[in-house]
Amino acid sequence: QVQLVESGGGLVQAGGSLRLSCAASGRTFTMGWFRQAPGTEREFVAAITWIGDKTHYADSVKGRFTISRDNAKSTLYLHMNILKTEDTAVYYCAASAKVLLTTSEADFASWGQGTQVTVSS
Repeated sequence: QVQLVESGGGLVQAGGSLRLSCAASGRTFTMGWFRQAPGTEREFVAAITWIGDKTHYADSVKGRFTISRDNAKSTLYLHMNILKTEDTAVYYCAASAKVLLTTSEADFASWGQGTQVTVSS
């Protein structure tokens, strides 16, 4: 079982930046970030393969968010720029056993506890 712990969430003004981190214990292959706002369904944000050669982003964050990983530190990152109020949500780190890039929630078996990101106007 993979354990994931997110950190870095908080309150930021629209247009600002924030970096989320996810510390992992155990083996991880493809990893990703998902988010869920109150009253909405959880949605895919970004994913990255084990060696970081492939990434994919949701259209809503493309060009603003960057996913990366440091395998030596067993840490996944999400750099968020030009934040908007609609980015407000609980952000979850997730790990998949699949080697190939995937964006489907069903392919991610391990999940972190989530970290709150609130963007004010």
